Amino acid sequence: MAEEEIDDVDRAVLYALQEDARNMSSGDIAERTGTSDSTVRKRIQRLESDGVIKGYSASVDYQKSGYPLRMLLYCTASIPERGELIPEILNIDGVVSVQELVTGEQNLLVTAIVESDGDITPVAQELLDMGLTVADEVLVRSHETTPFGKFDPENRTEDGR
Repeated sequence: MAEEEIDDVDRAVLYALQEDARNMSSGDIAERTGTSDSTVRKRIQRLESDGVIKGYSASVDYQKSGYPLRMLLYCTASIPERGELIPEILNIDGVVSVQELVTGEQNLLVTAIVESDGDITPVAQELLDMGLTVADEVLVRSHETTPFGKFDPENRTEDGR
């Protein structure tokens, strides 16, 4: 949680950065938010130091880069261990994300990017070697994201949310 309350300007900054952080200058964001360039820079710095902005990354089309398969592996770990295993799982070659699930029997969702069907077996084997149960494997055809709509100043309700 942020040390300071997230306000409308913060949300607009977050929305703009989610749209296109690489090409969105603090001046562009200031114009959108009706604030100054320096205010936006200070807001971004505070959001980064508070851990609200965790980092910046490229959105990669893995298929075009030679890795056409995105696999979701639904796993089960012991409840006390599931959070502790995440860094180790992220070190598996091909794994790009791990989500900790808090409902249902499967409590970890592992996303792996691979070149061929045969490449998924080593990933699954490493998960099994960690003591996880791989309950299901799902091949994803496409994956798209969008900025979180509640941060969009044009879609906000009267109470600011």
